Amino acid sequence: MTQRLNYYQASPEAARKYSEFSQLLHANPFLAEIGHLVTLRASQLNGCAFCVDMHVKEAKLAGERELRLHHVAVWRESPLFTAKEKAILEWTETLTRLPPEGVPEALFQRVRGQLSEKELADLSFLIVAINGWNRLGVGFQSVPGSADAQFGLDKAGLN
Repeated sequence: MTQRLNYYQASPEAARKYSEFSQLLHANPFLAEIGHLVTLRASQLNGCAFCVDMHVKEAKLAGERELRLHHVAVWRESPLFTAKEKAILEWTETLTRLPPEGVPEALFQRVRGQLSEKELADLSFLIVAINGWNRLGVGFQSVPGSADAQFGLDKAGLN
C-alpha cells in the first residue's frame, strides 16, 4: 500500500494544531490510563490499519497487557475489563458509530454512573480526536508502521 497523500505536508498548520489537540488529551492522567483501549477500539471499528498498528504499539510501550489488547475486540465477553472500562468501551463504540436515533438515555446514564462529568467530557473529546485521525488514515491510506521511528514505536518490538 502506498499513502495517497501526506496530509501533514499538504496542510501543516492544521495537522500541527490537530496533533496539539491530541497531545493535550493524552497528557490527561485519566485518558493516559484508558486512552489506549479507546483509541484501539475506535480504530478497529473504523478499519484504520495505521492507527490500530500505532495504538497497539503505544499500549505495549505503556505497559498494557497483551492479552487485554487482543480482548479489546471482544470486550463485552471478556473478564479482563472492569465495569468502568466496559462503560468506556461502550461509549467509544456508540460515539464512533452514532446510532440513527442518537445516544440512548439508558447508555448515557450507565456511563455517567461510572464516570465523572469531566471524565466523560474528556473521554468524548478523545473519541472525537481518534475518529478524525482514523478518517485521515483511511482516506489517505496511511501505511502501518511508517511512522514508528518518528514516534519511538519501533521500541515496542512488534514488527
